[in-house]
Amino acid sequence: MRGCNNMCSFCVVPFTRGRERSRDHGSILNECKDLFAAGYKEVTLLGQNVDSYYFTPESGEPITFAKLLEEVALISPELRVRFSTSHPKDITDEVLHTMAKYENICNYIHLPVQSGSSRVLQLMNRTYTREWYMARVDRIRELIPDCGISSDVIAGFCTETEEDHADTLSVMEYSRYDMSYMFFYRERPGTLAQRRFADDIPEEIKKRRLTEIVNLQNRLSLESNQRDIGKTFKVLIEGDSRRSSDDWMGRSSQNKVIVFPKDGSGLKKGDYVWVQVGDCTQATLLGKMVNK
Repeated sequence: MRGCNNMCSFCVVPFTRGRERSRDHGSILNECKDLFAAGYKEVTLLGQNVDSYYFTPESGEPITFAKLLEEVALISPELRVRFSTSHPKDITDEVLHTMAKYENICNYIHLPVQSGSSRVLQLMNRTYTREWYMARVDRIRELIPDCGISSDVIAGFCTETEEDHADTLSVMEYSRYDMSYMFFYRERPGTLAQRRFADDIPEEIKKRRLTEIVNLQNRLSLESNQRDIGKTFKVLIEGDSRRSSDDWMGRSSQNKVIVFPKDGSGLKKGDYVWVQVGDCTQATLLGKMVNK
């Protein structure tokens, strides 16, 4: 799908890409089938707010994102399905139940919070409060206990106070993100925020708050990876490790990078393998192949 109907005040996308337009689900299914037949093992359903997908065919029932996700998953259990990006308001229980139902739908959700302050979220026009967002994280953990969650975080949005910043840090702690994309606010010409609010936070304060956000996320990422030590994951091999051609690199369902020795196994890019995690860094799980 293309475009966006969510008028977040910091974002230029609705003005540059227009309103949301959902692609014909039949063409999506056909493309996914063709890719799988050509040997591809993973597809990503992509949209600015992909979980708001809604297509009405000429005949039959409307296709929601949960239904589309299910139809793609049913192409083959060997085809992994990911999606990005999600607006928190559209991650419905229907989507979560569909994810939990099919093993080949990856247990990973990118759930951008942007800020942990309800006051700032209102200025951003995000349409939810910190409490609502945290309840959605709880629901994800309830229905998909091993789901990986990542986020986007903006430091120093217009009028942000130290209390607002502390609220962001506390939501990050609560949500225990596996990773985040983190930025300090820069005014974008033509956005609602540029028209309505003064960019009044000094850059040195923005950078200091961003550093605190990054440091916290680094700790959360390491703790998340440490919790995976001893666990075994089904990994899709993506290619050689960047550090050594003697090692494979792949990803788990939770979108974590796992590196492990090739050990003369005869495997190749695109194969699935079970890997037991024995160690980790902040960014990478380290393991060995096992039989399962």
